[in-house]
Amino acid sequence: MLEGRAVIGETDMLQTMQQDALDVASKALDFFDVSEATEIARFIKKEFDKTYGGGWQCIVGKDFGSFVTHCYGSFIYFYIGSLAILLFRGSAAPEAEGTAIQSVEA
Repeated sequence: MLEGRAVIGETDMLQTMQQDALDVASKALDFFDVSEATEIARFIKKEFDKTYGGGWQCIVGKDFGSFVTHCYGSFIYFYIGSLAILLFRGSAAPEAEGTAIQSVEA
């Protein structure tokens, strides 16, 4: 795992889900080298799909921009060291599953 603690940049998740995201990211970094961003993202996404249901998206890297639409209560953007992690549950349309959606730039 990378040294240092996670720094949350933006989130609308409940505290318990935020902690799950940090724990899963830490676990991913135990399994994969920091240079394996795609594998880290895949691991985090699959863990959240198992725990919270499908539709999760994860982006991992050191330099990226984003503007995403997500279901309210399912967005977190954080850093562990110099590695940024964006995790959110996507939503294609406001009508999807009757949940509120929100767009955020990270």
